[in-house]
Amino acid sequence: MNTASAEKTQREDAAARERRCIVTGEILPDEGRVRFVADPEGRIVPDIEGKLPGRGMWVKAERAAVAKAVAKGLFARAAKAQVTADADLPDRVEMLLVRRMAGDLGLARKSSVLVLGFDNVARSLGERTPPAVLIEASNGAPDGRRKLRNAAINQGVKARLVDCLTKGELALALGRENVIHAALKPGRLAERLILEAARLEGFRPAGRKGVGSSGPEKGQE
Repeated sequence: MNTASAEKTQREDAAARERRCIVTGEILPDEGRVRFVADPEGRIVPDIEGKLPGRGMWVKAERAAVAKAVAKGLFARAAKAQVTADADLPDRVEMLLVRRMAGDLGLARKSSVLVLGFDNVARSLGERTPPAVLIEASNGAPDGRRKLRNAAINQGVKARLVDCLTKGELALALGRENVIHAALKPGRLAERLILEAARLEGFRPAGRKGVGSSGPEKGQE
């Protein structure tokens, strides 16, 4: 395949992954949207994994956008049918995103691609294949976050910092108390965790940024 054909294929693939928000009208990538479908009873349900059957309706991955879609009856307009959207829909999206991230973290630990603890994370930054994600508990001490962030920058490690999960949520996900700092090696689980964290941050007061990069950032454990 020549360069022009390859670039065309990449553009087509990117376009296929984009969907328009029924609230804002924005065309959004995977990490910026949540899919919803109507169940057999006509109730709107979140489709976090994007696999449920039915006509998909996409909403920007923000609490306010989902709440507006419920309040303004925008799901019924998009579905062109009588459907019911409950007021707690934003909370349900948040819960499902947390659950999915917790499941992925559990898989990562079982697969030995997750490093736990401040000292172990700090050492992993100097490895030949450094972590792709630094995970910090949102309610952890700022000092530890700052030290790890600086260590990553000093060693030229461009890891995504994720801090939208609490110590309690990390503990439940990993079956271990007082989890504050963790690091995830590159791979499919890291890519998925980054995507889900980007969506979850729209439902929580959090931000995102790549450590050692000029883009948005986040983190601590």
